[in-house]
Amino acid sequence: MKKLRTAIFGTGFMGRVHTEGVRRLGNVEVAAIAGSTADKARKFADEVGVDRSTGDYHELLADPSIDAVHVCTPNALHFPMSKAAMEAGKHVLCEKPLAMSTAEAQEMVRLAREKNLANCTFHNLRYYPQVQNMRRMREAGDLGEIYAVQGTYSQDWLLYDTDFNWRIESDMNGRSRAFADIGTHWCDMVEHITGLRVTSLCADLQTFHKTRKKPKGSIETFSGKTLQPSDYTEIPIDTEDFGAVLLRLGEKTRGAMTVSQISAGRKNRLFVEIYGTKASVAWNQESPDELWIGERNTPNRIVVKDPSLLAEKARSYADLPGGHSEGYDDTFKQVFRRFYRTVADRHAPVEYPTFEDGLRQLRILETVLESSAKHAWADVK
Repeated sequence: MKKLRTAIFGTGFMGRVHTEGVRRLGNVEVAAIAGSTADKARKFADEVGVDRSTGDYHELLADPSIDAVHVCTPNALHFPMSKAAMEAGKHVLCEKPLAMSTAEAQEMVRLAREKNLANCTFHNLRYYPQVQNMRRMREAGDLGEIYAVQGTYSQDWLLYDTDFNWRIESDMNGRSRAFADIGTHWCDMVEHITGLRVTSLCADLQTFHKTRKKPKGSIETFSGKTLQPSDYTEIPIDTEDFGAVLLRLGEKTRGAMTVSQISAGRKNRLFVEIYGTKASVAWNQESPDELWIGERNTPNRIVVKDPSLLAEKARSYADLPGGHSEGYDDTFKQVFRRFYRTVADRHAPVEYPTFEDGLRQLRILETVLESSAKHAWADVK
C-alpha cells in the first residue's frame, strides 16, 4: 500500500492532537507543518519530530507529494485554507465549525464535489464506540419511536475573566463561541444518533463576562491559568459564554440542551439522553466507556464497552477489548482511518462527516444566533 503524505496546518492544541492521531494509522506520514510564522512552525515541528515546516502554507500546496491537509487553525482561516488546498488538488480534513458562514461552507461543498476530493468536517465525537452503539440500537428499533432528547456540553476553562483564547474574539472565531465550538458537536451527535433533523429552535445566549483580560502573549487552548495581572490587557467581549436551546426534531420529537464554558468543575462534559417508547439511553463523554440503558418495566443497566457485546455495526469503532478504555484521542484515529481510506480509494464508502455535515451545523448555528437575537422561535433552513 502506498504511504500517504499529509500536512498539518496549525500549531496549537488541535494541531498537536491531529499530528498524534495521524501517526497512529501507520500508512500516513505527517510530512510537513504550516504555522502562522516560520518560527512557530519550526518550534512545533521540532517538538513533534517533523522535518519540514513553513510559515506559508501555500508552499506545501505547491508540493505534488502532499496528498491531503488538516486545517487546525482559527476559524477565520478554515475557508481560505481549505479552498486553496482543494484548488491545488489536495484532499481536506477541516476542523469545525467548517467556515465563518453558510455561504463559505456552500462554496467548500461545491468545490469538493467538483474536484472529487475527499472532504471531512471534523465532528469526531460521533466516533466513541458507545455513541455508535446508541445509533445502531436506534436503527435496530431497540429504542422505539424517539420522543425526546436532552443534554448539555459543559466546560469550565473560560469561567474567569482572566481566562482567554483566540476563540473568544469574533474576528477570528465568528459571532458565536460556545455554541459554535461545542454546541455544534452536541447537535451533530444527536442528529447522528436519532436520524432526525433539528427543524426549529428557540435559543437564549448569554455573555457573562462583558470584558475579559487578554494576555499580552499567545497561549494554547486550555492553558493560561498561571498568568499574572501585569500580563493582561482588558478588552470587550461579544461572544457567548452560555446558551440554552429548545429544539424540535422531525415532526414530533422535542428536545432541550445547554452549552456552557463557565460551569465550574465540568471539564469536558458532553451529556446526551435519548428517550424512546421502548427504552432510553444516556451517555457522558467524561465516562466514555459506559452507556446507561433504561426501560419502564425492567431494571436499568450500565453497559461497559466491550466490542464483542456492542451492536454488530458498532464493533469496528472499538479497537481494544473490554476493560481497556477508548477515549477522546481514539475518536481521531477512527475518523482519520475512514478518511484516508477514501483518499487512497475514491470508490470507498464515506463513513465520516463531510463538508455537507459541516454546512448543516452552520445552518443550525446561524438559526441559534437569529433566534437569540429576536427572542423567538426560528426554523432551520
